[in-house]
Amino acid sequence: MIVAVFLLMSSVLLSACSGLSHADDNRIQIVFWHSMAGPPLEALNKIVNDFNQSQDEIYVKPEYQGSYEESLAKFRRVGGTANAPNIYQAQDIGSKYMMESGDIVPVQKLMDEEHYNMNQLEKNIRNYYTVNGKLYSMPFNSSTPVVLYNADAFNKAGLDPNKPPETYSQFREAAKKLTQANKGMKGFSFLNYPWFFEELLAVQGGEYINQNNGRTGLATKATFNSQKGLNIFKWLREMQKDGTLANYGTSGDNESSGFLTQKVGMFMSSSASMAEMFKNAPFKVGVAYIPRPDNIERQGVVIGGASLWLSKGKSAKEEKAAFAFMKYMASPKAQADWHIHTGYFPINPGAYKEPIIIKNYKKTPQFKVAVNQFHDTKSTYATRGPMMTLMPQSRVIMSRAIDDLYQGKNLQQSLDTAADHVNEAIAQMNLANKK
Repeated sequence: MIVAVFLLMSSVLLSACSGLSHADDNRIQIVFWHSMAGPPLEALNKIVNDFNQSQDEIYVKPEYQGSYEESLAKFRRVGGTANAPNIYQAQDIGSKYMMESGDIVPVQKLMDEEHYNMNQLEKNIRNYYTVNGKLYSMPFNSSTPVVLYNADAFNKAGLDPNKPPETYSQFREAAKKLTQANKGMKGFSFLNYPWFFEELLAVQGGEYINQNNGRTGLATKATFNSQKGLNIFKWLREMQKDGTLANYGTSGDNESSGFLTQKVGMFMSSSASMAEMFKNAPFKVGVAYIPRPDNIERQGVVIGGASLWLSKGKSAKEEKAAFAFMKYMASPKAQADWHIHTGYFPINPGAYKEPIIIKNYKKTPQFKVAVNQFHDTKSTYATRGPMMTLMPQSRVIMSRAIDDLYQGKNLQQSLDTAADHVNEAIAQMNLANKK
């Protein structure tokens, strides 16, 4: 998922100015490590503050730990010790590591003890963090990819902004028209961020690794170099040859700037970026489902973002207090506020009945497109997403393959090389785990 990265200084200032209530020494203290910055940090601090003021038994102390990668490195050093936080926010692709770390308590344990009704949580979100029937973490900031487009540029190009493209061929034709009709604009851009490749694979029903995407057994082989993976690369290569594809490398900030300054007509982004784009664009922004090949039925999208994990080794009293906060964050009202101010999906469908969402959807119906795409998703191993400890390393490898695509190298060979490197890493990890 791509969310704009803000300077650490701004995060510190936001924390200082957030109005967070101060701890009462008699309360149970819950330390909450997170990686939210910018507008999501403001929204998070409001939820924490509201919780702290709603009762007098628990005090939650949120602590920003840098990016997801920086935060995970810190948690690895302290996990299982007295210095570990009570609650830790881990990125989706860090889930397999967290499950195997031995440093967490599955939230399923607390849910069972308190007879918590899991059906109040979105099934498609729950599915990502569930393995062998056990929910390991509480979903929180959940997003999917969408296509954002310049609706004004669509009109200028003779395209209907109310009927955005859906298939590869339709996107290709729309990109041509946008490029031709709008001076200085490329029709489409594709960021070198492998999450988008994973999503374009899943929408076709393609799995990233074997063993049902690592969901029913330990993955031993990458499968993303299949025909479905090649479909993605061929489509991008065709637009590259058309002269309609912009290349911003790995810089999401530059790509977003290119869209806002009308140098790009369409691009894939995280649904979590919608609120900021609607606010800052000097034109009307449209939202569309991510593209699929013409001859393949749409399967849906994989949830992205992060979830909340309970640290092992804390007292039963602290465990229950931490879970009480998680339940509060999952409540309809808290999720409605979170959704409107960040663009992340509500993990609780009851949030859609909250007045703030109903009012906002009337004002900005584009929000509903991302929600509809998510709800249209079929529950399969492909759309539940790959579950593998090496996903972060795999994305580094896949990024090189996307670079090869832009450099004009053989498409199948680039995918096969990436798969070979992932396979080598998997083999080494599996061998080490047997020792």
